[in-house]
Amino acid sequence: MTTARDIMHAGAECINEDESLLSAARKMRDLDVGSLPICGNDDRLHGIITDRDIVVKCVSEGRDPAQVKAGEMGTDRLHLVSATDDADAVVRMMERHQIRRVPVIDDKRLVGMISEADLAQHLPEDQLARFVENVYAPSRNGAKAR
Repeated sequence: MTTARDIMHAGAECINEDESLLSAARKMRDLDVGSLPICGNDDRLHGIITDRDIVVKCVSEGRDPAQVKAGEMGTDRLHLVSATDDADAVVRMMERHQIRRVPVIDDKRLVGMISEADLAQHLPEDQLARFVENVYAPSRNGAKAR
């Protein structure tokens, strides 16, 4: 059985909830990623922030990314998986919620992330095609995949 741990990218770096969105954007640039987990001062996962969140929820509203804290902007509903979850269950959850990346936890600690690129390296072509079709299909409420 392939698990989330088998397909995840280990060593995901967090942005602290008290750091600015400007710091988050710079970290995303430096790491060449489109999202960062938000970790609290309690060393727990509090959310996830994407480059799109910074643009749509901050910059486009005229807010200063140097003044807005990451903890203020993280996704409200955090979807995550356990490192021991079956890979098929992970893919189904990502499809159901139309998300393109998901944090992986073990013993309540962040241990990695699973992204589309990770799935592309580990899924059979037919399963990957189904994932892309389901995640990028318009949702019922018209929202785009995150």
